[in-house]
Amino acid sequence: MRISGRNQKLWANSELFAALVALAVVSWSACSPKETTVSKPAEAQSAVQCQIAADKIQIRTPAAQFVVLPDGSLQTWLLGANMLTLDDKSQPGARVGVGGKEISDFHFDLAGARVAPATGKLGKLGQQVEVDGQSPSTGLAEKLTIEVYDDFPGVAVVSASFKNTGSQNTTLDWVSLVDRRLSASLEDAKAAPYDLWSFHGSSIKWGKDDVLQIKKGFSQQNVFGPPVETKDDLGRVGGGIPVIAFWSRNIGEAIGHIETLPLSLSIPVNALVDGVRAEVRVPAATTLKPGETFATPRAFVAVYAGDYYEPLSTWSRMVDREGLSHPANNDENYAISWCGWGYESDVTPKQMTDTIPKLKELGIHWATLDDRWFNNYGDWQPRKDTFPDDSIQRMVKTFHDQGIKVQIWWLPLAAENGQGKYGEHKYVLSEVAKQHPDWLILDKSGKPALMTRNLPALCPAVPEVKEYYKQTTERFIRDWDFDGHKLDNIYSTPQCYNPKHNHKSPMDSVYAMGDVYKTIFETTRALKPASVTQSCPCGTPPSLAWFRYMDQAVTADPVGSVQVRRRIKMYKALLGPNAAIYGDHVELTRVTGINTNHEEDIGSDFASTLGTGGVLGTKFTWPGYGPKFKNVELTPQKEEHWKKWTALYNEKMLSKGTFRNLYVFGYDNPEAYAIEKDGSMYYGFFAPTSAKGAAQEWGGEVELRGLGPGQYKVADYVNNRDYGTVSGPVAKLHVQFKDNLLLQAAPATGH
Repeated sequence: MRISGRNQKLWANSELFAALVALAVVSWSACSPKETTVSKPAEAQSAVQCQIAADKIQIRTPAAQFVVLPDGSLQTWLLGANMLTLDDKSQPGARVGVGGKEISDFHFDLAGARVAPATGKLGKLGQQVEVDGQSPSTGLAEKLTIEVYDDFPGVAVVSASFKNTGSQNTTLDWVSLVDRRLSASLEDAKAAPYDLWSFHGSSIKWGKDDVLQIKKGFSQQNVFGPPVETKDDLGRVGGGIPVIAFWSRNIGEAIGHIETLPLSLSIPVNALVDGVRAEVRVPAATTLKPGETFATPRAFVAVYAGDYYEPLSTWSRMVDREGLSHPANNDENYAISWCGWGYESDVTPKQMTDTIPKLKELGIHWATLDDRWFNNYGDWQPRKDTFPDDSIQRMVKTFHDQGIKVQIWWLPLAAENGQGKYGEHKYVLSEVAKQHPDWLILDKSGKPALMTRNLPALCPAVPEVKEYYKQTTERFIRDWDFDGHKLDNIYSTPQCYNPKHNHKSPMDSVYAMGDVYKTIFETTRALKPASVTQSCPCGTPPSLAWFRYMDQAVTADPVGSVQVRRRIKMYKALLGPNAAIYGDHVELTRVTGINTNHEEDIGSDFASTLGTGGVLGTKFTWPGYGPKFKNVELTPQKEEHWKKWTALYNEKMLSKGTFRNLYVFGYDNPEAYAIEKDGSMYYGFFAPTSAKGAAQEWGGEVELRGLGPGQYKVADYVNNRDYGTVSGPVAKLHVQFKDNLLLQAAPATGH
């Protein structure tokens, strides 16, 4: 499909993006006969049915109903025993920004809509509806395209193109897609209109909750794509997963985009007295001459039952169809990992290797050499004061001789140029920046553009840069014999205005970031198939740019146990129900002194990782190295607790099981998770915590969902307590526990 006409303008003015948009927007001359009901031939019958009328277009699937109104607004219903909706009837229709003013006077010729079989990558069966609209005040003609596929019956894919049909230039500032006004009161009359739970996939601030209950007055812009400036020492984060989801007890809605590039756009959310307002806002910042056209990326609106797991899983499957398929895991991805960050930035080879006896006692055969083993960001050579001569290679050999694999920490694309600092490290002029200054990303003023930790960045769209990181990866894996990577502080890449790079768009550098991470990942796997490449967007959701190019996701500096559990669930949705998700250092399950110079990581909650199907991790120090490391020192008292949980993990290996989304976060009490493995169902129930993070008691009846027919023996496998026999498919059990309760329901024999 294409956009026809003498002139056209595509968002971001990028040929790469134009290729994507061309898949979603058809030519202005396309036409099909008016029909009231359209379907494919019997041999390839689509279950999607379309009904065209002058006052509405109705698109119906076995799971959902979508209705287009004359003002261009789209309403959704979830089908089932009852038709449910969160859509307030007063929601706005098509809106754009023109010359600094908001325009919403579009009117669409619904009776003239054209219906044809959908032809995109999301499935062989589906329907596409095109409808033309006009804004009398601006002379803009809009072609609204809606696609619904049989394989994704709860999703409507929406795109639009705008043509200047007037005789004067028109300045198009922005375009709003899938504009929503949601009211929880429509599903529950006792609920306030804004009382919804939500997931926000934007990367905007370290440590910020991405799963939260909407409160009156809530407002968040949710920007995606290029870096986002922060006021902390990270300097910049950014990227994100372009999905925002809302849900109540029985119905949810989500919006976002399904392009495979990290587009620069926003999904603002505002809680008003009468409900929650959200939209996908696409920046245009272009002037359309008469006859010129602007086309948007493909947005979506999804309606579903459940919590944020459902739309994230659906979105992941859609971008998989679009070409971003995720790799298969290997067995090593599920192994417990110990990290040397307990010794912080001045770790030595001796401190690393001295832990080996305890690692072996605890059944841990992965170790990580963490931050600041290197001389500078960019060159990635060992520090002479802590890792002199060939000590780093000798350290790796010592671990290998004891049967332990080792990862190395680093931050691709960063390159010091002598300006600034991070922590105690003052930036120097790295050799790569000295020898290849033309590789640097430049901002609009011609100065080095900054990424995370306020570091200059090498441009990933420069072929030589990608080759440089291939060679760096080979040095780490082949020459130094590391077994994988901990890629940390990974967010987004700045836009590049370096004239020597000849970019078609400043966004080329943002789009190309994933190519470097793909190169690192594929080079590593080619050299060592049983490697582990871990990627960590510290304190935020991951980025669309690189989230497919890793073996192991990580809960990324969680601030307490709740974030561990929520993020494991997020990644199981994004990467698959059997994906390997590292729960990060268990010490982070309780953190005090956040955002101060006196942060203390004192957690010991292994249950939040094991019970949700995550991979255990720790950063203990051993033997004692003084008071500086006392909070994470593996004392004799702590050691018994660590041994118990690492043994349980290695015995159960629930991280290899199948995550089952059977409980609705925010509505099922207590918070609950389910894993299916080897014929058994495993459940994790978690009591609420106090404001200070203290464990609380919970008592009452819980449901064991997802069981098959027949009887099951239920046991608390952590404390060896027998809960008797229950019958599937849903069993109820009265329990009382403090903090957490982990249960196994195994098929009963002899019944």
